[in-house]
Amino acid sequence: MPSLCQASIIRLDKDEKMNVLITSASRKVSLVKAFQLALAQEGGGHVIAVDASPESPALYFADKAYIVPSGLGQNFISALQHICRDHDVRLLIPTRDEELPFFAEYKELFTHLGVLIMLPNENTIRICQDKLLFAKFCLQSGFSVPSILFEPKNIKQYPVFVRDRFSKGGKGAFRVNSELQLEDLLLRLRFPLVQEYINAPEYTVDLFADLSGQVISVVPRERLAIFGGESFISRTCKNWNILQESIRLAQELGLVGHNILQCFWHEDRVKFIEVNLRWGGGSSLSFAAGAFTPLTAVRLALGREVKPSIGEFQDNYYMLRYTEDVFLGGHDLTQIKLYQNDYQSEVLNVNERVEKGD
Repeated sequence: MPSLCQASIIRLDKDEKMNVLITSASRKVSLVKAFQLALAQEGGGHVIAVDASPESPALYFADKAYIVPSGLGQNFISALQHICRDHDVRLLIPTRDEELPFFAEYKELFTHLGVLIMLPNENTIRICQDKLLFAKFCLQSGFSVPSILFEPKNIKQYPVFVRDRFSKGGKGAFRVNSELQLEDLLLRLRFPLVQEYINAPEYTVDLFADLSGQVISVVPRERLAIFGGESFISRTCKNWNILQESIRLAQELGLVGHNILQCFWHEDRVKFIEVNLRWGGGSSLSFAAGAFTPLTAVRLALGREVKPSIGEFQDNYYMLRYTEDVFLGGHDLTQIKLYQNDYQSEVLNVNERVEKGD
């Protein structure tokens, strides 16, 4: 079992405010609003959103926003470090899969600055971002997954399910109905993974665990309509088999913070597909149903008590998602400035102090 992450928490006074930084804010307006509400319920504070593009809608809903360098290089980490310093950030929320190994590597740097990043260790991230590795981990740990078809040439029954083992969201995932279609995909995909096709209810499970790995909340939601890999119509479902298996998987993986687990309920068994170590677009349903995990994360960052509430959510609660437009003048897009800094030497010095254990 991968070891759990370790982090130090700075306990703030009851009336002291804290701020939250959300990276790669993009279209995650609902997440920005959720953390604004959570902060308001715990004494106040600001949500700061950053992205590489001024055309990211969530920037215009945050309390403060900055454009930061694109990519995951030294300039990016320098900007984030100094935003955290300048704005007294106590909780950093990565939202993009590509960022997760990066922030796991730099977690000690942010801990040194008094900033909490709720991520598991690098090995858990590696397992969860490789769908073949994840499936093998599940099988070795006694969990069910859709059968892996290692010999595509011997497949006799279609359809089958094919995806790239490192794909994100719904990209690179296909229902394959014939041998000819399979041969084409095997040539086009860089790392194809072929599995049995399952025609059964599919679920996303919002699961939150504290810093010790204790599971605090679990909410399965059935995916009723999916567009671009995201659920737009869904409902909560208090299936205790899914709840219990999700808790067991979280403990085996050593999950921390908010995670979204994907699974099927097939032939009276839970069959896991993947785990994403972040909030999802449809997680708002779980918030509304009673598992308001942004508040849980804020309370943990404040050093306050959080108690498990397994199964304490509204069952059969529906979410019907829709898009909303934001209208801006050309001048408005220039109002969010690039966060300027010349602090590379300072970042390196901090890294040296972390390595020395100062």
